[in-house]
Amino acid sequence: MNLAVLGAGAWGTALALILSQNRHRVSLWGHDPARLAEAANQRENRRYLPGVTLPVELILEPDLATALHEAEGVVVSVPSKAFREITQHLAGFAGFVVSTTKGIEHTSGLTMCQVLGQTVPQARLAALSGPSLAAEAARGVPTAVVAASHDPALGALIQDLFHRPSFRVYTSPDVLGVELGGALKNVVAIAAGACDGLGLGDNAKAALITRGLAEMRRLGVASGARAETFYGLSGLGDLTVTCTSKLSRNRGFGERIGKGEPVADVLASAKTAIEGYPTCRSAHELAQKLGVSAPITAEVHATLYEGKSPRKAVADILNRESKSES
Repeated sequence: MNLAVLGAGAWGTALALILSQNRHRVSLWGHDPARLAEAANQRENRRYLPGVTLPVELILEPDLATALHEAEGVVVSVPSKAFREITQHLAGFAGFVVSTTKGIEHTSGLTMCQVLGQTVPQARLAALSGPSLAAEAARGVPTAVVAASHDPALGALIQDLFHRPSFRVYTSPDVLGVELGGALKNVVAIAAGACDGLGLGDNAKAALITRGLAEMRRLGVASGARAETFYGLSGLGDLTVTCTSKLSRNRGFGERIGKGEPVADVLASAKTAIEGYPTCRSAHELAQKLGVSAPITAEVHATLYEGKSPRKAVADILNRESKSES
C-alpha cells in the first residue's frame, strides 16, 4: 500500500521502518526539512534513533502535500500539542488514519482519535498503542501492541500492515480505553520516576504502579471505556514499561524532578516531547469533572504546575486515609 507517516521522531521513524520492511511504499514526513535531509543522506535518524539504518526504499519527504499524495493510509506520530494543527491538512482525506500519539488535547479534553473525528471527518480511524519503546521496536526487539478501531475490518487491516515476527499486533474495539491507557500511564510514569529520583526503592514503585493502574481504570471507566482494556497491552503493559525502563522519557523526566531539578529546566533540555506533562493537566481536569478519585494524578499535577516538592507530594499520598483495595 501507499502510506504516509507524519512525524519523524523516534516512534514515527520506527513505524515507518516497520512498514517499509513489510514492503509498503512509505513516505515519512517531518517538520524540520534540514534534519530530514540529513537523515535521508545518512540513512539514519541520528537524533532520535542512532545506529538504526533506514532502508533506501523509505522515502523521507519534507513536503507534507507530497507525502500525502496518493496515500491510501496515514499514520500520525506527532506530539499531541501539534496534533490538531497537522491533521487539519487531512481535512478532505477519505482513506484511513491511524493515531499513534499518546496524549489528551488540553484545550478540549479529547483523545487523539476524537480530534481526528473533527479534523478528518471522512476518514476511517484507528489507534495503535502498547508497550513499545521506539529504540527497541526499530531494532527488532520483540514488541506487542494493540490496534483499536470501531471498525473490525480496519482493525484487522492495521494488524496486517504492521505485523511482523518481532512486532506482534493485537486488535481491540475499545478505542477510548486504548487511547486513555496510553495517555494516562505517562502521568504515573512521571510519579514512578520521581520515586527513583528520591531513592524510595522498588517496594514503593511497585505500589505506585499498582495503584496507578487502579486510578487509570477508574478514570477510563468513568469516561466510557471498558475496565478490562486497562489490564491489556495499552494499560498494564504500557504502564509497566514506561514506569520501569531507562529508555522511558516520562520516567526519566520524573526522576530528574525527584532529584531536585526545576520542572522548567528539565522541559527546556528535553530533546523530545514529554507527553505526560500536558496530559497530567488534562487528566487532573478530567478527574475533577467526573468526580473520580485520582490522588496520584493530583500530586503529580501539584508538583508540575503548583510548585509542590516531590518529597511532600509522596508524603501526602502515603498519609492518605487508610481504605480497602479497589
